[in-house]
Amino acid sequence: MIFSYNWLQSFFEKKLPEPEKLAEILNLHSFEVKEINKKNKDYLLNIDVLPNRGSDCFSHLGIAREISAILNKKLLGLEINFREDTQTKIKDFLSVKVQKTTDCLRYSARVLLNVKVEPSPLWLRSKLEACGIKPINNIVDIANFVMLETGQPLHVFDLDKISGSFPKRIFVKRAKKGEKILALDDQVYELNEKILTISDSKNALAIAGIKGGKKAEINQNTKNIFIESANFNSKLIRVASKLLDLKTDASLRFEHGLDPNLTSFALDRATFLIQKIAKGRVVEGMIDHYPKKILPKRISFNFQKAESIIGMKIAPETIIKIFNRLQFKIKSKSKVFLELEIPTFRRDINIEEDLVEEVVRLYGPNKIKPVFPLSAFSPPKENLESLWEEKVTNILKELRMHEVYNYSFVSENDKEIFKFKNLIEVQNPTSSEFKYLRPSLIPNLLKNVYLNQKYFSEIRIFELGKVFLEIEKKMLGGIILGEAFLEMKGVIDLLFEKLGLANLWYDSYEPKTNFQFWHPFRVAEVKIDNEKIGILGEILPKILKKMGIEKRVTAFEIDFEKLATLASEEFIYQPPSPYPAIIRDLSVLVPKKTLVEEVMQEIENEAGEVLSDVDLFDIYESDELGEDKKSLTFRLIFQKRDAPISPEKVDECFKNIINRLQSHLDWEVRK
Repeated sequence: MIFSYNWLQSFFEKKLPEPEKLAEILNLHSFEVKEINKKNKDYLLNIDVLPNRGSDCFSHLGIAREISAILNKKLLGLEINFREDTQTKIKDFLSVKVQKTTDCLRYSARVLLNVKVEPSPLWLRSKLEACGIKPINNIVDIANFVMLETGQPLHVFDLDKISGSFPKRIFVKRAKKGEKILALDDQVYELNEKILTISDSKNALAIAGIKGGKKAEINQNTKNIFIESANFNSKLIRVASKLLDLKTDASLRFEHGLDPNLTSFALDRATFLIQKIAKGRVVEGMIDHYPKKILPKRISFNFQKAESIIGMKIAPETIIKIFNRLQFKIKSKSKVFLELEIPTFRRDINIEEDLVEEVVRLYGPNKIKPVFPLSAFSPPKENLESLWEEKVTNILKELRMHEVYNYSFVSENDKEIFKFKNLIEVQNPTSSEFKYLRPSLIPNLLKNVYLNQKYFSEIRIFELGKVFLEIEKKMLGGIILGEAFLEMKGVIDLLFEKLGLANLWYDSYEPKTNFQFWHPFRVAEVKIDNEKIGILGEILPKILKKMGIEKRVTAFEIDFEKLATLASEEFIYQPPSPYPAIIRDLSVLVPKKTLVEEVMQEIENEAGEVLSDVDLFDIYESDELGEDKKSLTFRLIFQKRDAPISPEKVDECFKNIINRLQSHLDWEVRK
């Protein structure tokens, strides 16, 4: 924002520092001065006023107050000395009705008669041009001048152009949908119920806080005027400005919020200047709709707390002088506390810490010596959950799995696809995609596959995150695109091995959840000893079809909280056998009620030491096998650590295993 150095100087009797020096002072204590440009006999300072100081420092008076406080220089007051015509009363010329007080906190107005509209004097035109405003005529120029001077936007209306007889009726109200106004920029704007207007009994005269209308425009024929000085709702002005794509000097100030107590001061200043320059008669009285007066805030200031925040002691006498320079009134004081009354133009001061900031700002940040904080050092407690999270993600990344992060929500469409029941609904979802909390990691992982399948032929992803069923719990889920049951089983085997987990095995899957997306014949429960810890399997083809996934998908979902509880950091090292292994596959047809563990136990008991490992890698169920039958396929690894094993020995052992399994009348080894 542009400020005139000469204009700022007019607020002080004593000479201000040179423009470059003044810029350095403002940079250190208030705002950044971006550049200084010389124009004729003046210097223009481009000051980057912070948004929270828009209520007082979007004006020359506000910046002058800052300079006064920083340099401890006396600030001169603005001249307001006009005469009212006691033979006239404002109620005979004007009435104002504010439709909603929340839209307009305060509305002040004065009437002047027999003004003489002509070009402004040179000093006034020069000040406006320096700040980038084009002079129009003395009445309009004074309104713009007072806005730049005080920060309060004003608008002047030709009283005789307003519809109706005297007293003229003015309404501060929302526009009707489709209502239009021809503005001073010769543009027609279509309004709606979100836009506030200043209207007479027939038409909108102005877009409140943004732009005036042509109907009551001031020109050389204007004789009688009324001046508006109001405080409009900042949010309402911001919305209207955006809807109309119309930014003005007035809307900028209203959007940042203004002090309602400024309206009458700025109005009287403009009235004084118009009477002085345009020779108007001021009608006695002022319309002032101000139903809820804004009073100064009171905030306590604790010297000891300030010292702890700043990191050094500043003498109480110095602090009191700083508050006096800032025009903060001290209502009471003691050795420990001050009670301060904050002027209403400082809308940014709300809490004690704001007062501490003001003290440091005026005292000088460069005077604050850096001091290291003193505190007891204690190492943080070990977070086992975080430890295992890091370990699991590192292991899976080593296995060429890529970690993904998804939102913890599912949509109404997901609910239909996966047939979810009893989902937890979000009270205020940001969109329909985030309507429910997810009960599983799998749906969003499948969405990742759908979005990436056209770019990558291989997709191997995993996620570690929370799901929400009856309780909230952390789960580990993974997906490989394609027919990869054995490969995914290998991933789980290696993960559990590196986590120090023994007694891992796979059992037939018994659905117990309120949803079902696992393939009924290509799925297994992941168990440690007799405790279920997760599920491994393929996703139902009909689910994949609904989601637009073209290939088969293998997935797992593991209870991470159980995994972290069972995992161990201690490992007993066993060197790998130097002798080669011999592998045999074996399929057994058994009743559906038969547990995988029973079959594995029979295999291990018969094979003895020559069998180093046995794994289930397929469970198959079909009507072709019989109504109550399932096929279990195992991979047997024969290997000894201390000696080689011959194929003949393996054949003999394998034959014995088959005989033992078939000794069960309802078990059949498939050839």
